[in-house]
Amino acid sequence: MATLTNAPPPYDTLLCGATLIDGTGTNAYVADVAIKGNRIAAIGELKSARTAEELDVAGLYIAPGFIDTHTHDDQACMSDKHMEPKISQGVTTVVVGNCGVSLAPLDHPQEVPEPINLLGSPSDFRYGDFQSYFDAVDSSKPITNVVALIGHSSLRVAAMRDVDRLAQPGEINTMTQMVDEGMKSGASGLSSGVFYQIGSAADNSEIIPLIKSTAEHGGIYASHMRNEHEGVLDAMREVFEAARVGGTPLLISHHKCAGKKNWGRSKETLALFDSVRMSQDVSVDMYPYEAASSVLNPDLVGEETPILITWSTPHPRTSGRYLRDIAQEWHCGEKEAARKLSPAGACYFFMSEDDIERIIQHPSTMIGSDGLPMDEHPHPRLWGTFPRVIRRYAIQRELFSIEEAIRKMTSLPASRFGLRSRGTLKHGFCADLVVFDPSEVADTATYQEPKQVASGINMVFVNGRLSWDGKSCVNGGFGHLLRSEGRIP
Repeated sequence: MATLTNAPPPYDTLLCGATLIDGTGTNAYVADVAIKGNRIAAIGELKSARTAEELDVAGLYIAPGFIDTHTHDDQACMSDKHMEPKISQGVTTVVVGNCGVSLAPLDHPQEVPEPINLLGSPSDFRYGDFQSYFDAVDSSKPITNVVALIGHSSLRVAAMRDVDRLAQPGEINTMTQMVDEGMKSGASGLSSGVFYQIGSAADNSEIIPLIKSTAEHGGIYASHMRNEHEGVLDAMREVFEAARVGGTPLLISHHKCAGKKNWGRSKETLALFDSVRMSQDVSVDMYPYEAASSVLNPDLVGEETPILITWSTPHPRTSGRYLRDIAQEWHCGEKEAARKLSPAGACYFFMSEDDIERIIQHPSTMIGSDGLPMDEHPHPRLWGTFPRVIRRYAIQRELFSIEEAIRKMTSLPASRFGLRSRGTLKHGFCADLVVFDPSEVADTATYQEPKQVASGINMVFVNGRLSWDGKSCVNGGFGHLLRSEGRIP
């Protein structure tokens, strides 16, 4: 029989000689990784294998693509073809629809209240159901994969004329039907944000029916709790009950103890969390910074902590300035200045480093940037979250190993969101990969200069295709909406 000399090579790309961190938390090891199509085709000693492209990555690390568990990239994933703030960090999957806000099911609303307006301008809200939004995501060919949550506050705006009250039975039924449609169409869960005025009138009697509808489809419930200040423990108990009765796993979003009066209380919150997780499926995510970022709320002014303005509709030139300096210039108090600036966004410096370190070390803690891509002067977490965890908390502070840092960004969130073929370097899994230099990886974004590309991220592959070459986006458009493949114990 004649030998076929022109047969195509078995692999598309071969990455040779790297140190592999597989995402499970186990020790790193040296091996080659082969990619075929959108999958990891082989791992091991492969230098003699035929391949269309061979890349020497000796001295570098390869990890699964990072999964950003908490984003507000609902519109950015479609309108920003490069999504440079995320792909440059090694993020290959973003979870959108957090804090109770999502683009769907809002179709040209007369007004877009806070904080839903953080997602974009009124013209961006043109999806009356979740299927139309998911179709738009896929047709836009995003550079990263997208996991979508259904926003409770967006449901309220779609179903209720007056959101300053508890929903009536008929309105709850309408929202439940919307949740069912969203979950059938491809959503991975429900989020709420009763911290914000738009959702604050809701209680568990309104939210639990929506959680139950989510549970029927195997979804998760993510909550921006009612209170992250003095009332943090009561707020935790409220969401624990909602998830328990509703029958879903719970994710507490961006867990923190906010305000100087509460510094150190992470000992209490984590103790309560640990007691509950003995009988409930619960987890948290967080961002590794001492400042939060959201809409500017005059009620949060006056805690003797700095507030940085990220954007202001009536006074756009104040972006990037501190509220106290603006107030002094205007010869008024900070609360009055905040009212004059609104609608606006802000960074609030009201967390302690001790609490950040205590929370990030917890084995159930995942990493979510919570970045706001539409901000004129964004929080640096938009550009720096994931390299910062590796550099500051694994390498410099030695709070955990690099392998554990990667687990928090990969296999752990993959298991929470039912992404069975991602989050781990394993034969047959999707080839979402990050190649980074452990001696160089670091965040460079600051509060003064937040739009700065992180260092040390050499290559990023999304579904087997090179999408970041260490300097800029290349190719791109290989991401798509990811539907849950079922919860992983």
